[in-house]
Amino acid sequence: MVVRYRFRLMLFTLAILCGFGMLVYRLWYLQHTRHAEYVGKVPGQKELRVRVPGVRGEIKDRNGVTLVSNKPSFEVRVVMKEVIDEYRRQLKEKKDRGEKVEMPAFNYELVIQGIKRSKSEPDYVEIFNQLVASKLNEMGLAKPFSSEELRVHTRAFRGLVPWVYRDDLSFEEFSRFAEHNLGLPGLSVAVRPVRQYLYGSFACHLLGYVGQPDIDKVPEEERRPWGNYYVPDDYGAAGIEKTMNKYLVGKPGVRTVRVDQKGAIVGEVGYEEPRKGNDVLLTIDARIQMIAERALRDGGIGRGAVVVIEPNSGEVLAMASTPSYDPNKFIPSISQDDWDAYLKNPVKPLSCRALGGYAPGSTYKIVTALAGCLAGITNSHFSCGGSVTYGTKAMKCWIADKGGSHGSLDLSDAIKQSCNCFFYQYGNRAGLKNIDIIGRLMGLGQRSGVELDEEDERSLILPGEKWVRQNKPSENWRSPGFVANVSIGQGLVQASPLQMCNVAATVANGGRAYPVHLLKRVVDGTKVVFDNQPEPRGDLIKQAVTPQQFELVRRGMWKVVNADGGTGKAGRLPGVEVAGKTGTAQFLRSGQKDNHTWFISFAPYKDPKFAVCALTQGGKSGGLCAAPVVKRVLEQALALDQGYKVAIEQVREIAGDFKQHEAITFSKELNINLASSDDDVDAGAEARHESVEGTRKVAPPKVRRKEDAAGSRAVDPSREVPKAVPVKKAGFFQRIFGR
Repeated sequence: MVVRYRFRLMLFTLAILCGFGMLVYRLWYLQHTRHAEYVGKVPGQKELRVRVPGVRGEIKDRNGVTLVSNKPSFEVRVVMKEVIDEYRRQLKEKKDRGEKVEMPAFNYELVIQGIKRSKSEPDYVEIFNQLVASKLNEMGLAKPFSSEELRVHTRAFRGLVPWVYRDDLSFEEFSRFAEHNLGLPGLSVAVRPVRQYLYGSFACHLLGYVGQPDIDKVPEEERRPWGNYYVPDDYGAAGIEKTMNKYLVGKPGVRTVRVDQKGAIVGEVGYEEPRKGNDVLLTIDARIQMIAERALRDGGIGRGAVVVIEPNSGEVLAMASTPSYDPNKFIPSISQDDWDAYLKNPVKPLSCRALGGYAPGSTYKIVTALAGCLAGITNSHFSCGGSVTYGTKAMKCWIADKGGSHGSLDLSDAIKQSCNCFFYQYGNRAGLKNIDIIGRLMGLGQRSGVELDEEDERSLILPGEKWVRQNKPSENWRSPGFVANVSIGQGLVQASPLQMCNVAATVANGGRAYPVHLLKRVVDGTKVVFDNQPEPRGDLIKQAVTPQQFELVRRGMWKVVNADGGTGKAGRLPGVEVAGKTGTAQFLRSGQKDNHTWFISFAPYKDPKFAVCALTQGGKSGGLCAAPVVKRVLEQALALDQGYKVAIEQVREIAGDFKQHEAITFSKELNINLASSDDDVDAGAEARHESVEGTRKVAPPKVRRKEDAAGSRAVDPSREVPKAVPVKKAGFFQRIFGR
């Protein structure tokens, strides 16, 4: 009896287990094997894959100090096609109920092949205000916008590409969006990493900035698989951000969402996280860059540049320029007012003066001096009587305006005194061909090699025979007067502060001309993706310049700073031998004197660590205006090895000015005797008219249009923001029976 009951119990248990097993199998079969089939049968619901932009890599200095990183931006995006489709669906329902309603229309004029044509389209702004903005206003989340921007965007992309309605959400507003299921068609909120330039205007011209995603830059075949949900990456628009974009851009992720028949997102199905791009390490030393930035600002220099190069590698340690701009203003888009202010500023804050082409003045005499080495005339003496006559034109030395002359000079003393008459004769004896050979070997008359697209080769002029024939065929390049002007860095010659700093670096290291560069390496975590170690472009010693000849030029630069009567005494440093060369290129701007004053330098003399170039516009002379700036930079940069601390901090942008400077002075100056103005004018023979900045125009960024009346219609700023009401937790039986 007991055995029979036990058998029945076991049989019953087995039946229950089989039943549960069949039920579990059936559930698995329906939810896994036939999942796609049944999801497709759910009325109006479907899954969409949304491309999530990758996170850009960081930009760091040579020591790993982060200069550019990312921060979260909370955005509201709207796919206008889905908004319009939902509006049409609601119109149809109203018409089916007998209501008299029509699609709002907007008429506008379009110029096609020079002919004005009137066109009509749905009033996207009115549709958006009715269906979306009014609902957001009830939540206190609406904000005025540019109706023109919405119309242009929807018209251009047929409403398929998400329009960013707001990119300035606070975390509190983002939380409110996430907290309430708004169920609005085409609307989504997202967190997107955007660029953050940690120190404001610091190194702005070399770091650059990014532009907002531009769907036009993406090939159609790449966009097609994503349909309406391709969200492109930010792109580098200027500076290192642009040239290193291929390394910095990250790998995109994927967000899979479910939307209902109205186009509203009802849930997230899956998420594949985007990957960060590679980090780019620059040759810049943030401490030296900060020293250069402060030197320009503390000196009150509204137009100028400072470049510092490591002589034995061509690595750029600092490159600062004023006026400047704040790249954070471009993120995520720049306001129309800020953009107009930059464009209308006559001092051109978007131009990098470290890359611009200017007449180098007497600093170019170093190139001419080395050209004489090729001609074998370095031991020659030439006499200065105050002027030299070529044809009917008397070309003066700067000292002639003071009623003096330099007399007979050798090469080193001619560099020290910066005698124009000596170099008129020396340059003609050396020959334009040799000047061209040395100049090109040192990277003049061409792009320097630095990884910045803003460098414009058209403004970097080395006027040799070939260049003159192609660009200035009316010029007589054979005439002694033409060669004399070139020999002192006037005439058609133009070079950038970056190039002239590299001239100083080449002299400093004994004749090896390196291509200047900003990129040190690219890394992916601890893995080195690319290590940049360029080879020298040439060696002057191998070009028939003997070490003894080369030392004559170096010694002349030493005398400029350290010997009595040198034009660069303002560059002296106690305990450090500094070598340099002053230059003053005369310019007229709107008929007023606007000299470009230079000082190129290297230190220490016997074992150089730094080559430095300073350009100040509107100065009296290189010795009084540019040399003190270089001294300031060298003084602090050399002190870093002795424990001098430099705080890397926010740098304010400089609007610039056209002030004229008799001399540049700093507080807490060391006690040295500055050169007097009597032996420190060092000017060229004649003035040029209207200087031109020489860097390429910056590509237009994404400009944020101003809000207008049509875009403000659905926004009530006086409306109180509703507060979230805590939801009472349902009890056990309520959750079971729904009561």
